[in-house]
Amino acid sequence: MSLLSARNLSRSYDRAPLLGRGRPHRVLDGVSLDIAPGETVALLGRSGCGKTTLARMLVGLDRPDAGEVLFEGQSLARLPKARWQDLRRTVQMVFQDPVGAVDPRATVGDVLAEPLRNLCGLSPAEIRLRIAELLSAVELGPEAVGRYPHQMSGGQLQRVCIARALAPQPRLVILDEAVSNLDVHLQIRMLELFAELRRARGVSYLFVTHDLRLVERFCSRVLVMDTGRIAEDAPAALALRSPAGRALQEAVLPAWPLAGRLPPVGDLCDPSALADRRQIAR
Repeated sequence: MSLLSARNLSRSYDRAPLLGRGRPHRVLDGVSLDIAPGETVALLGRSGCGKTTLARMLVGLDRPDAGEVLFEGQSLARLPKARWQDLRRTVQMVFQDPVGAVDPRATVGDVLAEPLRNLCGLSPAEIRLRIAELLSAVELGPEAVGRYPHQMSGGQLQRVCIARALAPQPRLVILDEAVSNLDVHLQIRMLELFAELRRARGVSYLFVTHDLRLVERFCSRVLVMDTGRIAEDAPAALALRSPAGRALQEAVLPAWPLAGRLPPVGDLCDPSALADRRQIAR
């Protein structure tokens, strides 16, 4: 059984023109997908194709106009309150904008403690220990605990958001451009961390991106989105065939530096071997 599934999701938003009445803009149009336990899937597409809207629906932060999201075979629309706690603990998301994803009045320690307290029920001593482990995992020192978001760089804050997503030991992490603002060294380290969690605990990932270099290094399967639809579902190691996929492959991208430091994609990812974010933390 799939860990998380989407069935024929559609979503439109009203436009607000300067004059007159605008037509609804369809962002998703009959999208279906499945993510199996231990699988690493890329959701690839140009900016504005609906990737982030789909990701928000998968974690219950937005509702479709039609279709449904299934968590372990059960529709989110009919999910009992007790099961929502399971969903929050099992499925975590790292948002594209780290600044907007955290409370500016909270310290890093507070940000990381929230899911540990609300989703895991740890004691204060256990929370302090787990926070130290999480900061070390994302290569931040213990001094970061007392810092506020404005005292950190964008890359540091993104690593805090990654640590927060990993805090309740989820089984699926949705990464929405989660490493795009990190330097090359940290991108490699975070991918190695994600791969180790997949190997050790069978963690699944939905890697939302437009960067084919990361897809080739990290993912075993790729979904190509175009104008609100899934245009292609293919193994990441193969050449994409859809027009949208070929357009992305043919885009001019710089070579991936330090490529030799990462193992091949098969070794990494073979599936066989502010208010929104706080809502997930609760």
